Amino acid sequence: MENLTKSFGDLVLFEHLSFTLSEREHMGLVAPNGTGKSTLLSIIAGQEGYDTGTITLRNNLRTGYLQQDPRFPEGLTVLEACFHHGSGAAELIKAYERCLQTEGHPGMETLLTRMDQEKAWEYEQKAKQILTRLHISDFDKPVSRLSGGQLKRVALANALITEPQLLILDEPTNHLDLGLVEWLEEYLRRANLTLLMVTHDRYFLDRVCEKIIEIDSRTLYQYKGNYSYYLEKRQERVQAKTVEIARAGNLYRTELEWMRRMPQARGHKARYREEAFYELEKVARQRLFDNQVTLDVKSSYIGNKIFEARYLCKSFGSLKILDDFSYTFARYEKMGVVGDNGTGKSTFVKLLTGALQPDSGSLDIGTTVRFGYYAQEGLEFDETMKVIDVVREIAEVINLSDGRSYTASQFLQHFLFTYEKQYSYVYKLSGGERRRLYLCTVLMRNPNFLVLDEPTNDLDIMTLQVLEEYLQEFKGCVIVVSHDRYFMDKVVDHLLVFYGGGDIRDFPGNYSQYRAWKERKAEAEKQKSKPDVTPLPKRPPKTRDDGKRRMTFKEKQEFARLEAEITALENKKKEVEQAVCSGTLPLDELTKQSRCLPELTALIDEKTMRWLELSELDA
Repeated sequence: MENLTKSFGDLVLFEHLSFTLSEREHMGLVAPNGTGKSTLLSIIAGQEGYDTGTITLRNNLRTGYLQQDPRFPEGLTVLEACFHHGSGAAELIKAYERCLQTEGHPGMETLLTRMDQEKAWEYEQKAKQILTRLHISDFDKPVSRLSGGQLKRVALANALITEPQLLILDEPTNHLDLGLVEWLEEYLRRANLTLLMVTHDRYFLDRVCEKIIEIDSRTLYQYKGNYSYYLEKRQERVQAKTVEIARAGNLYRTELEWMRRMPQARGHKARYREEAFYELEKVARQRLFDNQVTLDVKSSYIGNKIFEARYLCKSFGSLKILDDFSYTFARYEKMGVVGDNGTGKSTFVKLLTGALQPDSGSLDIGTTVRFGYYAQEGLEFDETMKVIDVVREIAEVINLSDGRSYTASQFLQHFLFTYEKQYSYVYKLSGGERRRLYLCTVLMRNPNFLVLDEPTNDLDIMTLQVLEEYLQEFKGCVIVVSHDRYFMDKVVDHLLVFYGGGDIRDFPGNYSQYRAWKERKAEAEKQKSKPDVTPLPKRPPKTRDDGKRRMTFKEKQEFARLEAEITALENKKKEVEQAVCSGTLPLDELTKQSRCLPELTALIDEKTMRWLELSELDA
C-alpha cells in the first residue's frame, strides 16, 4: 500500500498511508474508533474504493475476509452461506445441489468428474467440520434465523474453509465464547497464511501477531513485535514527541520575539531564519491529545444489601438456564460471568435487571441499588438525532465524582466526541463510536451497580484500558459478561461459571486462574483414568563387596518409614485432587484445599528424593 487516502465528504479518515504486508506475516492494526480501521480492511479486501494511492497484491492471491458485521443474501442456508465466496469448489458444490433438485439430473456425470478433480467432496466435508467446531450443527437452517453471534461464526467459517493465503479479520473474537477464542487463537498461530487483523482482545493480539501497525492522528506507525512490545515502544515514541514539542516551544518563544520586531530591525537577517521559524511554529503548535476516555462519573451511595437470589428457575422449553439457583451478592463485589454461548449468561443478567421474569423463585434487590445496564445488543438510537441531543435527553448537566459538573457538550468531549462530531447525526457514527456513546449514556445516570453484557465488543483498546481503570476504582458493584480474557483478569474478583443445563458454579479467582485450574483438573482426570503402572523405584540388588556404604540401623528404619509415608501422602493428594475437581466444595474449603495441593506435592518430592538416596546404599 502506497500513499493511500480515504475520506467521506469533508471527513478525512486517513491520508498518505503506506505499509507492506509480507508472506506469512501476522499483523495487527490498532487505532481509536472512528479512524477508519474497518474501512481500511474493506479497501484492502477489494470491497470499497479509495481516493488516492495504490494497492498492489500478488497475482492470483487467494483472500479471505471476515467483516465486522457480516451480511448474507436472503434465502441461503448455513451451508450455502459457507460457499458464498465464489471459489471454484464452492461453485461446483452449488451446481451439484441444483442438479440434484432438477428432474433428470442433467449434466450430473460431468459435474461428478469435475468435483473429483477439484476435490469438492473434501471441501464440503471441511466446511461441515469447521462449522461443527464453531458450534453450528444445523447446516440447513436459514441464515435469516441465526442470531448475530451465529451469523458471525458462519462468516468466520466462510473465510477459513477457502484456506486463504491472505486472511483479513475484522473483530474476529466478537460473539465467540472463550473456548472458541482460544481455539481460533491456536488455529491462526499454526496456520500457514498471511494475516491482517483488527481486534480488541489484547491476549489474542499478543499471542497471534508479530507486527503491529497503529494509526494515530492520520499517521501510520509500525512496530516489529507483538502487542506487549508495541505498548513499550509506543510509550517511548510519545515521550520523545513530548520532549520535542517542549523544546520547540521554548525556542519558539525566542524566535517569536525576533519575528515581532519591526521589519527594519531584522532586514539584515538571513532569509532562512524566517523560513525556519514557520517550520518551528508547526512543531511547537502540535498537541499530543490524550485519546482516552476520562471516566470519573459519580456513583450513587449503595447500602449493605445488594441482592439475594433464592431458588431461581428459568427455562426456555427443554433448555434449562437456572435450576434452583441461590446466591447472595456482597457490597462492592466484582463478578465475572463466563461460559459457552447458549448456557444462559445474558438471560441471567436480564433476570437480574428485571428485563425477564423467572419461572419460579425470588430475587430480593436492595432499595439503594441503581442499575446501569449495558446490554449486548446495544441501544437503538434515533438515527436522525444529533449526538449532543442524545445526551441532553438524559441530562443537561452531569455530576462528577470530585464534585465538578459538566455540561452535556463538555461530558461528550471526555468521551472523544469533538465539537464537530457532537453536532453530527447518529447515523454517521462508526460501530465503535455508537458503543462509546451508549457507554456514555449508561454511566452518566450515576449507577452504583453496573451490569455489563459484552462491553468489549467494538470498543477500541484505548477506551477499554480506561474502562478497566474506572471499574477497578468504581465505588459500587459490577457484574461483567465478557469473552475478553485480559479485561476479565483486570476487573473481576471471582467468576460465576455457566456449564449449561442449569449447572452454575462459583470460582474464586480471575479467568487466567480459572483456565489454569481447568488444565490441572483435565490432567488429573487423565491421570486418574490411566492404570497405576508407576510404582516406587525398586532398589537394585547389591553385593556386600561392591564398595558402597551400608545403611545404618537408623537409616534402615527411616527407609521403611519413608515408603509408608510416601504412599500415604500420594493417597492424600489423590483425595484432595478429587475433592477440588468435584465442584461440590464451599468457597472457603475449596480455597483451603487448593493451597494444600502444592504443599503435598513438594513434600512428596522431598521424601521421594531422600528415599532414592537411601536406596543406593547397601542394606
